[in-house]
Amino acid sequence: MTGDLNLELIPYDEMESVLPLIFELNQGKLSEEILKSRLKDMLAMGGYECLGVYDNETLIACCGIWLLQKFYKGKHLELDNVFVSEAYRSKGVGRLMMDWLSEYGKSMDCASLELNCYLHNEKGVKFWKRHGFEPLGYHMIKNLE
Repeated sequence: MTGDLNLELIPYDEMESVLPLIFELNQGKLSEEILKSRLKDMLAMGGYECLGVYDNETLIACCGIWLLQKFYKGKHLELDNVFVSEAYRSKGVGRLMMDWLSEYGKSMDCASLELNCYLHNEKGVKFWKRHGFEPLGYHMIKNLE
């Protein structure tokens, strides 16, 4: 199945096409209106792209990509909101995405790929470790809302 899939960066003017997948990823906890507003703000900040995986014309997976520069690592890609539609899971789509993202990171002269994965996401942790990611620290948050 994975041989028929197309991976490409989603053009900015088509970026809202990821919102149904992001809505599903967040299990409906964030309204489509909020997601649309946040996407608009993210695009305005610059440095954000999104990889789309298509089965024919249907978007079946996505991964947000932030191009960042930080003291501790230098230039890197931070992966964000990685999601594969349920019908396509465990069929090699994630591996295709990681291969594409690794090559893209190298082409952008990045030192690494980074991401956050929730502690309770045991399947996710196993997936990321299988693809060469190692835990570095804790992602910590203080809500101000």
